[in-house]
Amino acid sequence: MTPFMLSVQALLDGEAAPVAGVEDSVPMPIPVATDVQVIVRSLAEQLVSEANAILRPRGDVIELVDQVGPGELTFTMTYHERAARVRTVMSGHSALVSLDLSGESDQQPRRLSSEDELQGLVLNLIEPHPHAERQE
Repeated sequence: MTPFMLSVQALLDGEAAPVAGVEDSVPMPIPVATDVQVIVRSLAEQLVSEANAILRPRGDVIELVDQVGPGELTFTMTYHERAARVRTVMSGHSALVSLDLSGESDQQPRRLSSEDELQGLVLNLIEPHPHAERQE
């Protein structure tokens, strides 16, 4: 088993998920933003596959769906009623990468602070008791 698969199993055994680090999203050059989107999407596919290897015997899986539209690249990971969408919207010579979480409505666009934070994001989707329900 990979270290991430062990983290998924530990989560299912009762450990808390780490909080995924996010930061304010700011416009960046289109090539940089699309590179970020591709890197995060590729890593998401790997992590979802690893998580699903642990979840499938329990009758669960995370769904990963891509959407492409004019000036926009998006993928969404969904688990039960929770969803996380990573979206890159291009306008003019710049683009904005943003993270949308189900149940949250930030005014300021946010994004993962690094690709490494994607592990925490996937674990938060799976976590039986989301951070919003815990006292910290």
